[in-house]
Amino acid sequence: MKKHPLPYVSRRKMPVYMLVLHCSAQDTIGMIEVMHQYKVSSHYIVGYNGEITQTADDYDSAHHAGKSFWRGHEDLNQCSIGIEISNPTLGQTEYTKEQIDTLIKFLPELIAKYDIKQRNIIGHSDIAPTRKPDPGIAFPWKLLSEHGVGVWYDINDAGKMAEKDVAKLLNIIGYDTRTEESVLASCYAFRRRFLPDEVKIDNDIAHLVNNVYPVGDKSLKEGKKFLNALKAVAYKYLNM
Repeated sequence: MKKHPLPYVSRRKMPVYMLVLHCSAQDTIGMIEVMHQYKVSSHYIVGYNGEITQTADDYDSAHHAGKSFWRGHEDLNQCSIGIEISNPTLGQTEYTKEQIDTLIKFLPELIAKYDIKQRNIIGHSDIAPTRKPDPGIAFPWKLLSEHGVGVWYDINDAGKMAEKDVAKLLNIIGYDTRTEESVLASCYAFRRRFLPDEVKIDNDIAHLVNNVYPVGDKSLKEGKKFLNALKAVAYKYLNM
């Protein structure tokens, strides 16, 4: 593991209990340049070749989450470790085998070290659904869950969940449901993670960054496949 300390950190005010996965459209060197430009940071960067570069100590709060929300908590920089992963399309196309192999080996070590609960292993789009599309539809959440990283679902559990209200189901999982717009954005973030085939690929990365979800589209709360998956995931979270 390489080390390239960045100065854009602060002292933690609480222990680590979350892991936030990001991606950026640059390799390690370019990502570090961007972090200097915007005075932000993550704890680790995983380049295209799978090599890890540590850019902040775990005991420091890195500036990676921004304005965010998960399971009733804000200021998530204070309680999380942030990992940036290189991907030229912001996670709309596959990550490299080397990257996935690295994540499968490295992430369980972090999870065990800090006793991070599976419900608190999340993507940037989960905690900032109105602002961020990463780690994107190509991030292999199902595969990683098979290696002890994050939550996946059994669609058969949908029938076990009595709750039908979309906002309440999203809230059970941890998404921001404080406004109607945050509910709609969270519906799209949910699809990015659990139903990637229902998210349109945007080949214009600049456009994607500024148009993260279909603003105001109330149909985001509809669809049999979506509702069944939402109920199954909520059931999983409720019984963890």
